[in-house]
Amino acid sequence: MGELARYVAIITDGNGRWAQQRGEDVAAGHQAGADAVKARLRDAAALGIEELTVYSFSTENWGRPADEVDALMSMFAERILGETPELLDQGVRMRFLGRREGVDPQLVSLMEWAEEQTANNTRITLFVAFNYGGRAEILDAARGFTGTTEAEFAERLYAPDMHDPDLLIRTSGEQRTSNFLPWQCAYSELVFTPALWPDFSRADLEAALQEYEARRRRFGGR
Repeated sequence: MGELARYVAIITDGNGRWAQQRGEDVAAGHQAGADAVKARLRDAAALGIEELTVYSFSTENWGRPADEVDALMSMFAERILGETPELLDQGVRMRFLGRREGVDPQLVSLMEWAEEQTANNTRITLFVAFNYGGRAEILDAARGFTGTTEAEFAERLYAPDMHDPDLLIRTSGEQRTSNFLPWQCAYSELVFTPALWPDFSRADLEAALQEYEARRRRFGGR
């Protein structure tokens, strides 16, 4: 067995196609996707993962139909309010990364509340990339930067306490990283799976972790 992946990021893709296959509206797919995040977070903690980062809403997603975006914003607010107490009891630390400008102030307040409530938890950290774009993050970090090292620059990223992911998983069969964590994933191992995100099971997660363990990371060396 190789090294265990302690820091895992997932592009949670396929909610819309999952709903379409079932003749349901896209909002049902996003609800199923949120259920999958909750379930796989529980599995990740049990499997020894220390940080799980999920791509929940990108800066480009504002271009989707207004009714879909409105439903997503309502779902985020409801989920944060309803599930934070449970995550607190389970030892989950919540962190959000992304631009907060332009987001409804009430939703931002809920995000800050969830972070404050769970700040002292240590079992696993859930990073939620919300209103996130990798290029935007780098541009924001570069504004006013006067340092000279990568470490100094990394301190200006949205979540400087987040470790670089060992493993990046993308669901739904697409094979691209879609502007997700380009700085942090420079040397991450990539695993692509055909499973749509709501169908991504614990067995799928374990398979991705096993594939990671079979690889040898070189970080540019031999």
